[in-house]
Amino acid sequence: MVRRELRQKYRGSALGVLWYVINPLVLMGAYYLMFGVIFDAASEPDYPLFLLVGLIVWVFFSQAVVSAAPSLLDQGALVRKARFPRETIPASVVTVHLVTFLALIAMLAPVTIAIRGTIDVALLLLPLILACLFAFVLGFALIVSILHAYFRDVAPILSAALLPWFFVSPIFFRPESITDQPTRFVLEWVNPIAPFIGAVRDVVYGGIVPGGAELAYVVVAAAAMLLAGRWLFDRLQGELAVVV
Repeated sequence: MVRRELRQKYRGSALGVLWYVINPLVLMGAYYLMFGVIFDAASEPDYPLFLLVGLIVWVFFSQAVVSAAPSLLDQGALVRKARFPRETIPASVVTVHLVTFLALIAMLAPVTIAIRGTIDVALLLLPLILACLFAFVLGFALIVSILHAYFRDVAPILSAALLPWFFVSPIFFRPESITDQPTRFVLEWVNPIAPFIGAVRDVVYGGIVPGGAELAYVVVAAAAMLLAGRWLFDRLQGELAVVV
């Protein structure tokens, strides 16, 4: 399913998978122009790279869950005709986005290392953080896909919610720059994707080991979301062949 989706995703496209690279680059240029030039609010060195790391984590998360939400309905004929682990359908969608996300990380990491001029031991944590991010997104995808199969408003609600969620995520800023403590706490810890963005940025952009609280959050949130997604999917998939 992953191979088929990768082949079909960019079939007939002149640039193919490069579109996945171009999209965050265009977003980075637009937001750098807005926050780094027009409003002159950028205090981070190499602010375009700071933006890009946050953007590619967000793009992976948002596109994976939005694509996974209707995936069971899209494969309804297969669900009705064959017996197989149905969670492989949203899992394959997330994996397709993971492949392109990892390609972006592989291209971006050497650039940030070259600019810093050092190869830091913190990079050894990157596989663990990315594995936790995948588990978190997969659990979230299992939840939205099975809920959307029963309640067809889930995908539109998710798409609408992602826009304000994007602007309150630490993509353009660091949570530490927020002086109001309650607001900072909400942006940093209540927003579940924020610690993942921060951890990836610390390692790839900053070359530093994320804080212990941030690492603990990433591991616990990934395990909790994956377990919750699997539990809900198993609980509701009994009537899946009927509702799709």
